[in-house]
Amino acid sequence: MAESKGIRAKVQRFGSYLSGMIMPNIGAFIAWGIITALFIPDGWWPNEDLAALVDPMIKYLLPLLIGFSGGRMVYDIRGGVVGAIATMGVIVGSDIPMFLGAMLIGPLAGYCIKQIDRLFLDKIGSGFEMLYNNFSSGILGAILAGIAVKIIGPVVEGLNNVLASGVDFIINAGLLPLANIIIEPAKVLFLNNAINHGILSPIGVEQASESGKSVLFLLEANPGVGLGILLAFIVFGKGAAKSSASGAAVIQFLGGIHEIYFPYILMKPMLILAAIAGGVSGVFTLTLFDAGLRAPASPGSIFAVLAMTAQDSYIGVILAVIVSAAVTFAIASVILKTDKSKADDLSDATAKMEELKGKKSSIAGSLNKSDAESETATTVKTDVHKVIFACDAGMGSSAMGASILKNKFKQANIDVFVKNSAINELPSDADIVITQKELTERAKAKLPGAEHISVENFLNSPKYEELVERLKK
Repeated sequence: MAESKGIRAKVQRFGSYLSGMIMPNIGAFIAWGIITALFIPDGWWPNEDLAALVDPMIKYLLPLLIGFSGGRMVYDIRGGVVGAIATMGVIVGSDIPMFLGAMLIGPLAGYCIKQIDRLFLDKIGSGFEMLYNNFSSGILGAILAGIAVKIIGPVVEGLNNVLASGVDFIINAGLLPLANIIIEPAKVLFLNNAINHGILSPIGVEQASESGKSVLFLLEANPGVGLGILLAFIVFGKGAAKSSASGAAVIQFLGGIHEIYFPYILMKPMLILAAIAGGVSGVFTLTLFDAGLRAPASPGSIFAVLAMTAQDSYIGVILAVIVSAAVTFAIASVILKTDKSKADDLSDATAKMEELKGKKSSIAGSLNKSDAESETATTVKTDVHKVIFACDAGMGSSAMGASILKNKFKQANIDVFVKNSAINELPSDADIVITQKELTERAKAKLPGAEHISVENFLNSPKYEELVERLKK
C-alpha cells in the first residue's frame, strides 16, 4: 500500500511539474486559438494580415514560453532565459511546433546553468559578478542551442511524429473513446495532468495547427461527465451530498473546476463506471461528428469549451457535452437508486480524496462546512499592508481565496492589498501569507519573516473573519 502511494505521489508530482510549464501559458494558447478561429481563410472573419500571426505564434512564441517556464521552474529567471535560448535550438532543428522539445530542453537548460553556478559562482571575485552572470548564461545557452539544432531537435521531432502517428492510428481505428477508460479514473486520482498536459495538449495543438481543430482537447475537459454525476446526486442523492450537489454543479459546469465532483465519486466508487461511460460516449459523439476545439479549454467550463470550439464543430461539441451528461446521469442514477446504504458521508469522501491527492483540496473543502482547522502560530504582524494567498500554481484555489478576502476587506472598509501567488514566487514584502496547512512549511521556508496563517480550505474558513476583526481593531 505504501509503495503504491509513493508511486502515485511521484506521478502526481510529475503531472504537476508538466502543468507548471503549460498552465501559466494557457492564455497564450487561447490567444493563438482565437486568432486562428477568427482570421485564417476559413475563419469567422478572414484577414490575411492578422492571419500571419498564426504560424509564428505556434512555431516560436508558444514553445519559447514553455521552454522559459521550464527553465524558470528549475532555476528562476536565470534558468528561464537559458531555457528559452536552448528552446530556440529545438525550434530551428525541427519543422514542426516543438512543444515536447521545449518541455524537455527548458528544464534541462535550467538544471545546467544551476550546476555551473554551483561550481563557479562563489569563486568569482567581487565586481565581476555581472560579467560572469551574463557570459556564463550566454555561452551555455549558445552551446545548448547548437546541440539542440543538430541533435535534440531532430530526435524529438522523430519521437513527436511517432506519438502523433499513434494518436492518428487510434483515431482512425475508432478506438479513441476507449481512452476515457484511463482518463476518468485518472481525473479522480489527480493523475490527469500527466496525461492531459504531458501528451494530449501538445499533440492537440499540432493537430489544430494542421487541420484547424483537435478532439484531444476535449478528452479530459468535457464538463458533461461531472455534470451528470452531480445531477444524479441532486435527484437521487441523500443527506449532505444531495443538498450540496446543486451548488457544486454550478461551480463545476460553469466555473470549470472539475475537482469539486471527485468526492461524490469517491463516496460511491461504482460511480466511476458512470463517469467512464459518459466520457466514452462523449468522445464517440465527437468523433462521429468530426468535432473538436481550436485550442485548449482551460478551465473546463462550458463557456471556455464553446469559446474554443471550431467553426464547424458546434453541433458535435454541444451534443457531446449533452450525451456525456445524459449517459453519466442515467447510469449514476441507477447506482444511487439501488443503493440501500444510509445517507452518504461527504466529509469522509472529501478526506479520502485529499488523501489520494496528497494535499488538502480547497475546492472540495467548500462542500464540508464543519471547518475544524488549526493554525500554525507565527509572529503576529501589527502593521499589515499586503496579504498573499499562496498555493502550488498560484491559480485556481488561491485566486478564489484572495477574491473572498478582498470582498470581506471591502465590506469592512479595510485598505489592505490582497493577491494570490505561487509559493515559489512569494513577494518579499508580503506581511501575511495564507496557505493550506500542508503548504505552510514551504511558505515559511520561502518567506520566514512574514506571518503565516494555515487554513484547511480557502473557500470556507473562520480564519478570514478573525483576520478581519483583528485588522479592524
